Amino acid sequence: MAEKIKILYVDDEPENLVGFKASLRLDYQIFTAVNIPEAIRYLDKDPEIRVIFCDQRMPGKTGVDFFEEIRITHPLPVRIMLTAYTDVDSIIDAINKGHIFRYVRKPWIEADIIWAIDEANKFYMANSMLAIKNDELQKAYNELNKFAYSVSHDIRGPLSGILGAINLARDVDDVDEMKEMLFLMEKSVTKLNTYVLSMHDYYSLQRGELKITEIDFNNIMDELKAIYSVNSKINHVTFKVNVKQDEVFFSDKAPLRLILNNLLSNAFKYQDKSSKNKSVEVDIEIKKSEAVIYIRDTGIGILASHLGEIFNLFFRSNSLEVGSGFGLYNVKSALVKLNGHIEVDSVLHQGTTFKVTIPST
Repeated sequence: MAEKIKILYVDDEPENLVGFKASLRLDYQIFTAVNIPEAIRYLDKDPEIRVIFCDQRMPGKTGVDFFEEIRITHPLPVRIMLTAYTDVDSIIDAINKGHIFRYVRKPWIEADIIWAIDEANKFYMANSMLAIKNDELQKAYNELNKFAYSVSHDIRGPLSGILGAINLARDVDDVDEMKEMLFLMEKSVTKLNTYVLSMHDYYSLQRGELKITEIDFNNIMDELKAIYSVNSKINHVTFKVNVKQDEVFFSDKAPLRLILNNLLSNAFKYQDKSSKNKSVEVDIEIKKSEAVIYIRDTGIGILASHLGEIFNLFFRSNSLEVGSGFGLYNVKSALVKLNGHIEVDSVLHQGTTFKVTIPST
């Protein structure tokens, strides 16, 4: 059964309120207020009120004045005036100025009220959908702005490095210097490739559909250990993995692997280089059809003021290491796709722990 539409009726004559509620209470959820302060308390308490009827001739403040006031503070409810014939000119002026949706003449009849509610509800639903679409459009616009900046910064930067190294190499005859130029170009190409792969992950997550398979976390972590073993040896980072899986788990391997890979990439990238005891630890346990994953590092940590922003698109919490700003955003998007969630605990200069929870599909 559909939830009843919530309606507020404001009138200083109690008998009108009683008659209104008695006539419509079976089909609608009716709130009544004998004065404007009481009506505002109802609106503050219940944001789901969709339609407001108000008598024009209220003591102290007219219905038009009341509607003009709440147009700013409570813009969503649709405003309908109840008025006598002598007030019609002022009501039409209020309609033209956008203060009210329409009016119903007093004494009202039930058919007119029901028709007004039906039209007002359609208007309310259309405005609500428009507000949602506007929010989505604003989000897309903001992401487009960030994307334009990111392209100019993260793509042009490596390209400029490559061009610079090429220009220098033209005047270099020494083999060792030439190797140094090639090394610089390789670093720039690696950065560019990482950025392109992150973009690919981003669009794959936005557009892709789930492909559910049986997941063996030991196999996934064996693949990732092979990738990060070189980094671990070169940078002297102890890498430990513990997987406890005694039951079958179903999920989409691609976003699951992306989550683990991106979190591990950050764990190694943001290590405290001055530390003598650098480490990355992964603990995975599958229990009661749920995977709980901990990824701990001894890195530089994240500022407390940044913890609420690190999953935003293009956000970089640290300027010491170059990043695309896609990584943790992609992690969050992948978790939404898998109905999972993530928690983060970090202390500056002491390390970071991510806790990821993903249900079996």
